Amino acid sequence: MKTTAFTEYHIANGARMAEFAGYNMPIEFTGINDEHMTVREKAGVFDVSHMGEIWVKGDKALDFLQHITTNDVSKLYDGKVQYSCMPNGRGGIVDDILVYRFDDKTYMLCVNAANIDKDWQHILREGKAFGMEAGHGKELYNASDEICQLAVQGPAAMKIVQKMCDEQVGDMEYYTFRKTKVAGCDAILSITGYTGAGGCEIYIANEDADRLWKALWKAGEEFGLKNIGLGARDTLRLEKGFCLYGNDIDDTTSPLEAGLGWITKFIDGKDFIDREAMEKLKAEGVKRKLIGFKMIDRGIPRHGYELAAPDGEPIGCVTSGTMSPCLKVGIGLGYADARYAAVGTQIAVVIRGRLLKAEVVKYPFV
Repeated sequence: MKTTAFTEYHIANGARMAEFAGYNMPIEFTGINDEHMTVREKAGVFDVSHMGEIWVKGDKALDFLQHITTNDVSKLYDGKVQYSCMPNGRGGIVDDILVYRFDDKTYMLCVNAANIDKDWQHILREGKAFGMEAGHGKELYNASDEICQLAVQGPAAMKIVQKMCDEQVGDMEYYTFRKTKVAGCDAILSITGYTGAGGCEIYIANEDADRLWKALWKAGEEFGLKNIGLGARDTLRLEKGFCLYGNDIDDTTSPLEAGLGWITKFIDGKDFIDREAMEKLKAEGVKRKLIGFKMIDRGIPRHGYELAAPDGEPIGCVTSGTMSPCLKVGIGLGYADARYAAVGTQIAVVIRGRLLKAEVVKYPFV
């Protein structure tokens, strides 16, 4: 199992550790509900160093990214971040990613931890057609093992981070970033996150990890900063309806089925992978859709549970589910027959052989 630059601190702080995407990661510290509410109300820090970073550079960078991603990369400006996905050539999704533009010839992709190798091989294959070379100092470079990342999330997050920065960062806009000094370390400070609670993500070199970690806890003490594990990261993202790769989207799901039409841009000159197939799917209409639902009967939906019509007819499957710490009710995402996808539709979740009532709702849930 791999470790991150912060693993020793998690163990010292009593984290329950487990394997995730090949890394020894903290699942929880004080309990998922406590950690969840800390992020919603104050601030928490997540070690997300397992995420991957891939550089795309050179004269062909923009054209290449327009080909391998669904969103319109030409709309980016220096310091702007874009959510996107990479289609796989079979109608599914290789990964959902963030695209960072540093300048017109320099971009960084942040990719999911479990998909780093798969994404990198996909990018290498597609890059060959563009004559792009891979390696240190080349047009394509996988820097995932050199970079660590902390996410500081919650209403007080930027107050904490501001204490570690000489320049003003509290007024940065959502989905923008800048290269700056954080705790004296060269960093990429990104106003992004996976919680919907506000805050930022900080990318630094592995060798600067100790310095950042110690400065962060000193700055966060007065704000009640806490360690947060991957368990609460999952409940936080689900309350906001953010897709999790491997659950809600994967190599078999279309962006259009997953409600990601807003990042699928059929603009002139953007010949992205699977464009023709997706245009056809859009014209004909999808047969299944990713829905959000809230339990009416008491019960907790879980990944893999069957979704049914009120009469018991199978209509789909739960992809993510939990007991919402904020709402105190079961919530979930899942793929359902498009006939049952309208908000307000009553459906059922099959839990231990029982049909428990639920309602299709618009997400985010909170």
